[in-house]
Amino acid sequence: MAWRAPDISRKNEPYVGDERTMLEGWLDYHRDTLLLKCAGLTPAQLKTPSVEPSNLTLLGLVRHMAEVERWWFRIRAAGQQLDSLYCPDASPDGDFDDVADADAEADFATYAAEVEAARQAAAGLSLDQTFSRSGRDGSTDDINIRWVCVHMIEEYARLNGHADLIRERVDGVTGA
Repeated sequence: MAWRAPDISRKNEPYVGDERTMLEGWLDYHRDTLLLKCAGLTPAQLKTPSVEPSNLTLLGLVRHMAEVERWWFRIRAAGQQLDSLYCPDASPDGDFDDVADADAEADFATYAAEVEAARQAAAGLSLDQTFSRSGRDGSTDDINIRWVCVHMIEEYARLNGHADLIRERVDGVTGA
């Protein structure tokens, strides 16, 4: 039998807690939601594009979020020196573009590892800790870890909306 995306149960977001508990809880909720959108699918289904001309796939979303977890929590916030996972200079959108020959099982393992590494990196950082970010326009801004957490929740929420539509296109499943 071919490999299938794992089934997952999603924990509810916290209803009561301090700021960090709420931010981390909502982030985990959205991480789980992305995995729910992929649950039970075959590699071929995970690589099925949404609608032409878009090449957006569920596996591409998982690969992208592995990159984003690495970028914001480990490289930017924690200052770790790491290479890109899927986006070398020759393929800056490789997370989305290079899924045809991707290994779905390996990519889900990479995603899980990056989420865990991001959790560990963030655990040692105060929400008030800042780092400098250079904008595309050459500007420099200070950003704190709180901003990173809110941005990650926003990023997942937006991409989970895309995942809803892609999953419905793949096999008609809606919800979650």
